[in-house]
Amino acid sequence: MEEHLFRFLAKHIVLNEEEKEVLLGFDLFRTYPKGLLLLDEGGFSKEAYFVIKGCLRTYYLQDGLEKTIAFYTEEEGITPESLINQTPSKYCISCEEETILLVSTPKMEKLVFEKFPKFETLCRVLSEKELANQQLAFAKMFNATPEERYLHLMKTKPKLLQRVPQYQIASYIGVQPESLSRIRKRLKGK
Repeated sequence: MEEHLFRFLAKHIVLNEEEKEVLLGFDLFRTYPKGLLLLDEGGFSKEAYFVIKGCLRTYYLQDGLEKTIAFYTEEEGITPESLINQTPSKYCISCEEETILLVSTPKMEKLVFEKFPKFETLCRVLSEKELANQQLAFAKMFNATPEERYLHLMKTKPKLLQRVPQYQIASYIGVQPESLSRIRKRLKGK
């Protein structure tokens, strides 16, 4: 697990041995089973997550139906708005596969940032990139047809289509599972 983290970090910053040891001194890595609910709607989060291996899904319930907001896979992080705002969560976070996460708390991050300011800079840069990517993805999803949303998902996260149930993909692109089947059939015929 450590090698996955350090390989990811090496893409952005150079760590010395002391910095690696400080990070490893925290109990960062957790393995969660498929189906585990990390955060329930109305709950409060005390942790932020970075996916080392596996898949997280955020969704909310509307009239008893799950409405998928996003999927997070390897080298993607999520900081629940509940953690930032200290308000009840408006959505759920679930493990869609057995998932290995790097789990951090604000207290842990504060200690690391004080000792090694370059981590705070790295987190800010990564957060800005993630925000820009989410804004772009939102704009594409908002202005696209369900077929275009599906094509975008095929392009940006092709392996995800094999990793999660089709009803969740349908929910994510905003259609019923039957409509997704028709879209897939139509695309296959092209």
